[in-house]
Amino acid sequence: MTSEKPRTGSGAAPLTGAAAPCWVNLMTSDQEAAQRFYGAVLGWTFRPGRLGRQFTVARRGGVPVAGINAMSSVYQVAIAWMPYFAVEDADVAAARIRERSGTVAVGPLTLGKGRGILAADRDGAAFGLWERTGPATSPPAPDSHSHAWLRLRTRDAFDAAIFYGEVLGWASGRPGCCDVAYEGDEVIVRCDGRPLARISSGAVEAAVDPLVRPHWQVQFPVTDLAGTVAAAQRHGGTLVEEQAVLRGREATLRDPDGALFTVTDVRSPARTDD
Repeated sequence: MTSEKPRTGSGAAPLTGAAAPCWVNLMTSDQEAAQRFYGAVLGWTFRPGRLGRQFTVARRGGVPVAGINAMSSVYQVAIAWMPYFAVEDADVAAARIRERSGTVAVGPLTLGKGRGILAADRDGAAFGLWERTGPATSPPAPDSHSHAWLRLRTRDAFDAAIFYGEVLGWASGRPGCCDVAYEGDEVIVRCDGRPLARISSGAVEAAVDPLVRPHWQVQFPVTDLAGTVAAAQRHGGTLVEEQAVLRGREATLRDPDGALFTVTDVRSPARTDD
């Protein structure tokens, strides 16, 4: 997806800048309330985005980390955190999704300096695509700056890796493409040699519990997990699940508007040390 010199290292792949393979965005019904909550819980500051007054960009240490979009009711999509993957051609990517039994719910829509798509894979996990049509205005994140990563909980990790690989060009051998590695019973996605996401099997499509159904989980690293959970609860959030994971702990929270997100004291999405 990019022709920049590959980055290497143990940190997670950055999600900021022209070369970023992905971006994370919150669809919410109340933009101001979301800013108050995430500012208090994760220490973010906010600036107006270039896509209109309903879109703001969250920053940490001056670096853009996420988007907050108060347009869930406009496009009749769920209140949720969602990853947006970079593509070179939104029309081609939309066709690939449909050809592989996925669903394109919205788009491609022209928004600012790009074209966006809201979609779901064939197991129902929602995600977005973004085709940049104008020059980037945000600098790339520093190599040491890992502000978020992803985990896909899905029915079959191997099948999901094939779906996203064919749609997004993973493991295609093209310059700048993301690579896929099968490690144990999971799939690790690396971009420029740095881990971006994990794909895990075992989700149940018809499950009542949204944590069990196929979904993309946005994970934000924090230094004080207990303090972050407490701050979320003080500001109207709910602790859904807390558990020990390899090399640390993670907690899934629900914000006051109902969006699920995860905070973790693990420093990389990779299953093993890189």
